[in-house]
Amino acid sequence: MNSYIFITTEGYTYQPDSESAEPDIENCQVIGFAEGKNKQKAFESLVQKNNCLLETTFDELICFELKHPNYFEHRTYFYLTGCKASAKS
Repeated sequence: MNSYIFITTEGYTYQPDSESAEPDIENCQVIGFAEGKNKQKAFESLVQKNNCLLETTFDELICFELKHPNYFEHRTYFYLTGCKASAKS
């Protein structure tokens, strides 16, 4: 089994004690960690174990294998849209 982290650049973040109505930080948010024999299996595991993700407005998740030294070059994108549609059926 390989270990993966899933992040997103979607969503908004505010600094502590921010009084701004607009988000003031551009960042990535960690969605979760999952294991699988490949990225697709890890994504499926992540969604299965965290089905509350299907109730969020997040869509684009970026997957990185944690052991890979050049993880950024080996990123893969996944989308929750298809899973959300399947869950409603």
